[in-house]
Amino acid sequence: MTCKKGISYDSYEKLAEYYFKHVDNKPFNAYYERPGTLALLPDVNNKRVLDAACAAGWYTEWLIEHGAKVTAIDFSPKMIEMTRKRVGDRAEIIRTDLNRPLDFLEDKNFDLVISSLTLHYIKNWNNVMKEFNRILKPSGYLVFSVHHPFMDFTVFNRENYFAIELLDDEWDTHEGKVKVQFYRRPLKDIISPVIKSGFMIEKLDEPMPTEEFKRKQPESYQRLTKRPQFLFLRCKKISDV
Repeated sequence: MTCKKGISYDSYEKLAEYYFKHVDNKPFNAYYERPGTLALLPDVNNKRVLDAACAAGWYTEWLIEHGAKVTAIDFSPKMIEMTRKRVGDRAEIIRTDLNRPLDFLEDKNFDLVISSLTLHYIKNWNNVMKEFNRILKPSGYLVFSVHHPFMDFTVFNRENYFAIELLDDEWDTHEGKVKVQFYRRPLKDIISPVIKSGFMIEKLDEPMPTEEFKRKQPESYQRLTKRPQFLFLRCKKISDV
């Protein structure tokens, strides 16, 4: 499936092989984000799951190994290639953009949508939340992690907390610096689109990094125990929209 380039498209094309090689043990992913997301997941055995923005396929593989039937999507051709490299034909893997309708997916066909550190690349959440609702079965779950609004507002020294605005960042990687863009938004513009789209928030979490994170990056660990970087939500579909 073809799709237009979204923000940070070129960045993730550059990052794909780096993710494939390093994301399994990258502290912010392996010992902070993943434990927080996995703690919110329902039982996935024999469930149909959409990995919404699969990146290099870590969650896709984890879901498969825990008995799920997985459809994985991403907007980056190279990330799709890395996911295929990781899981082969054990999942349905499709290139698409979450800014577009997921009209190739059937109504009420999934038990769970998982989206790891993705939604801050999307400006309009109303459309994507409606699509997640549409494809989920009654009482299906949406579990996602996203940049914490406190972190984006303070670290990037913004003036208006209530604005939705595009930010520029630069990440250090083993392959050098990569420029990345994403949107920051206030908490109300994280919560409201979820509720408006027929979901009930069962749990909202701001977990601590693990002890393994502390061993790998003690200075960052101390910061994260006082200033959250990510926000985690488990949401249950309670109505159609």
